[in-house]
Amino acid sequence: MAEKPTSGEILGVPYNFERPSISRMLSSYWQPGEGMLVEKPFGVGYTLNLANWRSWIVVLVAGALLWHQESGAGQESEDTTDEPVEVIVDGDTDD
Repeated sequence: MAEKPTSGEILGVPYNFERPSISRMLSSYWQPGEGMLVEKPFGVGYTLNLANWRSWIVVLVAGALLWHQESGAGQESEDTTDEPVEVIVDGDTDD
């Protein structure tokens, strides 16, 4: 039986299932001169290139959204109550 490839591309999406090393993991997340997205060191798809300034904007926006969601969770539970709502549906239609 033939060996299955451990890295390659399927439908334009890269994959890599080779055993990751520390140096490969670190170098894959920091690639100066490359775009915002680079191939993941292990698994399927792409990841952020932290050497690109656009990646840091994405990280900051995601962090701000997470912080906003977590800080708003306490206020939301005080303002809303989980009471049942009665819905009346009129089955009479005049066409």
